[in-house]
Amino acid sequence: MKLVRIKEVMDRTGLGRSTVYKYMNLGLFPKPIRLGSRAVAWVESEVVAWIQHGIECRDSESI
Repeated sequence: MKLVRIKEVMDRTGLGRSTVYKYMNLGLFPKPIRLGSRAVAWVESEVVAWIQHGIECRDSESI
């Protein structure tokens, strides 16, 4: 299991920092794991699954 920090999450998703946190608060994006008092990271497989879900939704809408 690999953990990714916010920069990589932003690079992979194309979302900005504030949008990542907004989607998290709305329950639309995976929540991070706390690494320390000021550090968090996301489980890479959860971020990949979120991206894949977006692709599947897009593909099912175009049918």
